[in-house]
Amino acid sequence: MKTLHPMRAAVDEGWSLVVPLKPLALAKSRLAAAAGPRLRPRLALAFAEDTVGAVLHCARVRDVAVVTDDPTASEALAALGARIVPDTPAAGLNAALAHGVRAVRSLRPWARVAALNADLPALRPEELTRVLDAAGKFPRAFLADAAEIGTTFLSAGPGVELEPAFGGASRLRHLSSGAVEIRLAGVDSVRRDVDTGEDLAAAGELGLGPRTAARWLPAAG
Repeated sequence: MKTLHPMRAAVDEGWSLVVPLKPLALAKSRLAAAAGPRLRPRLALAFAEDTVGAVLHCARVRDVAVVTDDPTASEALAALGARIVPDTPAAGLNAALAHGVRAVRSLRPWARVAALNADLPALRPEELTRVLDAAGKFPRAFLADAAEIGTTFLSAGPGVELEPAFGGASRLRHLSSGAVEIRLAGVDSVRRDVDTGEDLAAAGELGLGPRTAARWLPAAG
């Protein structure tokens, strides 16, 4: 029987995705105007649940590591099948992502890894599959958000550092860092992150995941 090179064997096991999530009390502050202070944290959790649920149904994904210190989110997302990684650095989004990648690669040193936003409530597994297949052709690759200003997805191949530069105008930062921009039609659900009521309406046009729909549609009337 042919023996695979250790790195090849690890790569063949699929992708590990790292999803960062703020404490729910602080998450999605810009949604307060549309959702109100009580519903906002519940929506933030619903977004994360729908995102992680869709990721775990993606054929290319081996596992998901959620970096968070929120106990409610940890319990809910672990119940879906995610690995919870405490945000030990507590130094912001990019530090959390780097920490999550280290946690993944402490178990699988040659893992393909990708960072994915936690606020993709319309995410479709088949669209994520297409993005992962495109990303696998490059050492590092990223997908811009729907506004083409930020980033919703950043990947790194085996043995490659992720070098996350999320936040604000991250598309240009990831480009300047040498990551290849993925340009695909028909992957709108992977690009549609939600920060505002207008974003949530746009995600609704794509089709909200079940947990977000259950919380938002009754409130929206």
